[in-house]
Amino acid sequence: MTLFSPSYPAGLPVGDGWVATTTTAPITFPFTGETVAMAPVGDEKLAKAAIDAAVTVKRAIGKLPSRIRREWLKQTHAIVSAASGEFEQLLVLETGKPLRDCKVEVARTLITLETAAEEVARLHGETVPLDLLPSGDGMIGFWQRKPIGVVVGITGFNYPLLLAAHKIAPAIAAGCPIVIKTAPATPLATLWLVHILREVARELGVPQAGVQLVTGDAAVGSTLVTDPRIGIVSFTGSSLVGHHIAKAAAPRKVVLELGSNAALIVDETADVRAAAEAAVRGGYYASGQACIAIQRILVVKQVAEEFAQHLGELMAKVVIGDPRKAETQVSALINPEATTRVLAWIDRAVAAGARIAHGGDATERMINPTVLVDVPDGVDIWDDEVFGPVVCIRSVPNIAAAFNMVNASRFGLQASLFTSSLKNAFAAIDELEVGGVVVNEVPGYRSDTMPYGGVKDSGVGREGPRFAVEEFTVTRMAIIRPNFGGNS
Repeated sequence: MTLFSPSYPAGLPVGDGWVATTTTAPITFPFTGETVAMAPVGDEKLAKAAIDAAVTVKRAIGKLPSRIRREWLKQTHAIVSAASGEFEQLLVLETGKPLRDCKVEVARTLITLETAAEEVARLHGETVPLDLLPSGDGMIGFWQRKPIGVVVGITGFNYPLLLAAHKIAPAIAAGCPIVIKTAPATPLATLWLVHILREVARELGVPQAGVQLVTGDAAVGSTLVTDPRIGIVSFTGSSLVGHHIAKAAAPRKVVLELGSNAALIVDETADVRAAAEAAVRGGYYASGQACIAIQRILVVKQVAEEFAQHLGELMAKVVIGDPRKAETQVSALINPEATTRVLAWIDRAVAAGARIAHGGDATERMINPTVLVDVPDGVDIWDDEVFGPVVCIRSVPNIAAAFNMVNASRFGLQASLFTSSLKNAFAAIDELEVGGVVVNEVPGYRSDTMPYGGVKDSGVGREGPRFAVEEFTVTRMAIIRPNFGGNS
C-alpha cells in the first residue's frame, strides 16, 4: 500500500506522450520510512529522446505568440492554486518537510507562475544610436531578445515544486522548451506540475514536448547537460555537482545555484531578542535543509551573553515531530544517510573543540535542533553546507571582524545583519561578498520576484522570473541601412 495515488499517467512525460519506464523506485516518507508511491526511473536513452523532442519543437515554442505563453502560465497557475492543499500534503510526504514549510513552498510556486506570466509582456529590446560614428549615418539599429533554445533544468530535493517552477515558468515566458530532471528522492509533485502544464498546452494547441521531465541517476544528468543542441543548463544543488556540470556543459551557458553556509550577524545595536528569534526561525525551517538557512551566527561580544540567554529560552520551545502536524517545526531529514552525515559532522566539530549548547543528538529519525558554540575553522560544519538543523555561534570583537569572517567563506549566497545602525546596515551592503544582504530579517528571506543567486562557490547567474527570462534569452541585433545606393 502506498500513501499517494498519482494524479497523472504512468511513466515519464517525454515527447508528446507518457513513456513507460523499465524501472520504478519507491519514494519514501522520511518521517516513517513508508512508501509514498512508486516512481518511474528514466535512463540515458529517455534523456536523449527528451532532448530530441525538445529540439524538434524548439522553433514552434519560440514562435508562440506572447498571449499564448502568458495564457499557458495563467491557466497552470489557476489549476495549481485550486489543488494547493493536495500539493502541500504531497510535498510533506515526499520531502518530509513540516507542513508549514510546504504551505510556503506552494504559495511561492504560485507567485512564481503568476509573475512569470507577467514577464511575457515585458520581453522587449531597445534602439541603438548607430550614428555615433559617421559609418552609421542614416542607419537604424535595434536589438530584441530571442529564446536561447532548449533549457535543461535540474532541481534539488528540498523544494522540488518551487525549484521546478523557477526553471519551467521563465522558460515558457522566454519561449524555450525545457527538460526537467528531478532529484531521485522527490519527483512526485514536479511530475504532477508537468502533467498540468502539458494538459494546458494541449488545450491551447501547444506541443506538449515544450515541457518534459526525466528522472534517473548521474548518467541521465550527464546525457542532458552535455548534449551540444541545448542552449542553457539551470541547476540547483551542491557546489561539487555544479562545478562538474559547468565543465561538462561548456561552452553552453549555465545558471548555477549552489548553496551556502549562510551567516547571521548581530551587532551591539541590535534588538537582541528579535535576532535570537530570527536565529531559530531562520536556522531550522525546512529542518535546516535550505541553502540560505542560518548556519553561522556571529555575535558582537558585548551582546553575546544576552543573545545566548534569549536563544536558550527559545530553543526549548522548538517543536519536533510528525511533519504532517501544523505545529511541527523540525522533522526528519530526507534520508537516513543525510542524518548520519550531519551527526558525524557534529561529532567532528566537538572533537575539534566546539561545545554543544543544545541538541547534538537524534530522536528516532530526527536530529534534535542543535546549537554549537565556538566551532573552529577547518571543520565541515563551519566551512561547508550542513543542510540540517544545526547553527554555529561565535563571539566577535566588532562588526568589522564579523564581515571578515563572513567573507572568508568560499560561499556567498545571502547573509543578514541585525542592527539599529544605518551606518552598519549600509556597510554590510557594501562589504559583504554575497548575492544578497538582508537587514533585520533572516538570510533565508527570499521574494520570488527578486534577483536571487550567489557569488564565489555559491554559483553564477540569477533566478526570479524577470532575471531568469533574461538568462534564458539572447540579444539579437538588427542593423538596417534603409537606402542603399540611393534606391528606395
